[in-house]
Amino acid sequence: MTAAAESKADAIQRVDSHTVLFGVIGDPIRHSKSPIMMNRAFRETGVNGVYTAFHITADKLGDFIAGVRAMGIRGVNVTIPHKQDVMQYLDHIDESAAAIGAVNTIVNNDGVLTGYNTDGIGYVRSLKEEAEPQLAGKHIVVLGAGGAARGIVYALTKEAPATIIIANRTEQRAVELAASMNGETSVTGVGNDQLQQVCAKADIIINTTSTGMFPNVDESPVDASWLRHGAVASDIIYNPMKTKFLADAERAGCRIHGGLGMFIYQGAYAFEYWTGQPAPAAAMRETVLEALR
Repeated sequence: MTAAAESKADAIQRVDSHTVLFGVIGDPIRHSKSPIMMNRAFRETGVNGVYTAFHITADKLGDFIAGVRAMGIRGVNVTIPHKQDVMQYLDHIDESAAAIGAVNTIVNNDGVLTGYNTDGIGYVRSLKEEAEPQLAGKHIVVLGAGGAARGIVYALTKEAPATIIIANRTEQRAVELAASMNGETSVTGVGNDQLQQVCAKADIIINTTSTGMFPNVDESPVDASWLRHGAVASDIIYNPMKTKFLADAERAGCRIHGGLGMFIYQGAYAFEYWTGQPAPAAAMRETVLEALR
């Protein structure tokens, strides 16, 4: 790095009285890679901002949102377990976030707070770029019916797949989520007792559960022998980069797609909502990869 470049980097990273605050909330939160990713994005684009992690428990959520208004925090990412509960404290909910029933990004415009959901659009962008560019007409199975599944299923319905089947341990949750996704795409919910049957016919199988996430790396949500040769096995987990589900699926002849791209792109969309600038997605990916190594 040249002396001029170092001087520019120092200036960009300097915190002063004009520095704008951003952050991520969750419980737990100390594992999050969002701060290193987003601060790299600020440095790359010259945004005078600092992004940090706030450990917020459920009983402090309302107080935190009041603090966002009082302190002028420009943007907040929201992760487990607050994506649904936070909605009651916001002034506006974006149409897609309302349909999904969860918010993962808050934009503060002079004290007016608007909630968005970038999980689903981030996931679909990653899936199309890295594994399957054409989702129209595909038969898709989504494992899990939690907050992540809501955003992903909603975004998938915009891609005109033939069918989406949501499989969950508690069948009623899958059925209820499917019923909430009104649209042209056929979305149905089943219990995990039907997993083998539905996976055998699927073009794309997506794990939205935490099964296989570090440190429980020896777990998998399905038996890879149930998957059709040539199908896409996708996991939203990015730590580890290749889960047992993906490793087993790859050995079974499937194409695989990991969760890093979804993490990068959901953050990239949030960055763009906050700053109005294109996100430096390549630099953001590089930083997270370095941290994971």
